[in-house]
Amino acid sequence: MSLSLYDQMQQTVEVIRQKTSIAPKVGIILGSGLGAFADSLEGRTVIPYGELPHFPTSSVPGHAGRLVVGTLQGAPIVAMQGRVHMYEGYPPAQAAFPARVLCALGIRSLVVTNAAGGIRADLAPGDLMAISDHINLSGAHPLTGHNDDRLGPRFPDMSTAYDPALLKLLQTTADRLKVPLKEGVYVWLSGPSYETPAEIRFLRTVGVDAVGMSTVPEVIVASHMGVRVAGISCITNLAAGIGRKPLSHSEVAQTADRARDRFTSLLTHFLPAVAEQP
Repeated sequence: MSLSLYDQMQQTVEVIRQKTSIAPKVGIILGSGLGAFADSLEGRTVIPYGELPHFPTSSVPGHAGRLVVGTLQGAPIVAMQGRVHMYEGYPPAQAAFPARVLCALGIRSLVVTNAAGGIRADLAPGDLMAISDHINLSGAHPLTGHNDDRLGPRFPDMSTAYDPALLKLLQTTADRLKVPLKEGVYVWLSGPSYETPAEIRFLRTVGVDAVGMSTVPEVIVASHMGVRVAGISCITNLAAGIGRKPLSHSEVAQTADRARDRFTSLLTHFLPAVAEQP
């Protein structure tokens, strides 16, 4: 008899708790090229995804595939160095499973990060963008199928999927550090091909500011489980038809690396402040 999603989560959580005594208050998912931040956690325990039962593993360069539990300025943090994507062959519920595990560990807030293509005219490679809302145009949804009421309601409200108080705290932190931080709407498309110029023109018309192939499933399941969410996109390239260069994953990684210092500074101050939230 196959285990329920709830029981799979509990098994994974139990293995993590056997390896660390830290009870994290904040979780963070580090996207393409952004995983090095987890190395700044103190007293950290590093667990490869392959050692966690039911945990999917990543096959994409720039996603180390490790869970890191530690502290940041005394705040207990759990970080995912890399994520999995639906385009790797995982159904949306499985791609979102790691985010559910972080929530089941007891975090009160989840910070999601990603590398994204800039659509809005004022977004340039290297910019950081706070996610104010998202649009799901992937044709998939992580809550499809049986709903376990122990995890959340059948029809969760997504009106404030990106918590307004956390968004305000993020902007305040960026202003204090003088780290430029823009704000906008992120869209999830399934990938793995980049978008066509016609698709980008359509996305701009419907109010999208940045586009990517991740993040939204994690936000949906966190909201489903009653966990607050903040999101940050690192704009790593101009979307198709806007820039002149062909799109490539190597460009994504190189631009994320150039933004690392500003990104690290922002997270170093933001995450402990999030942990202090009631």
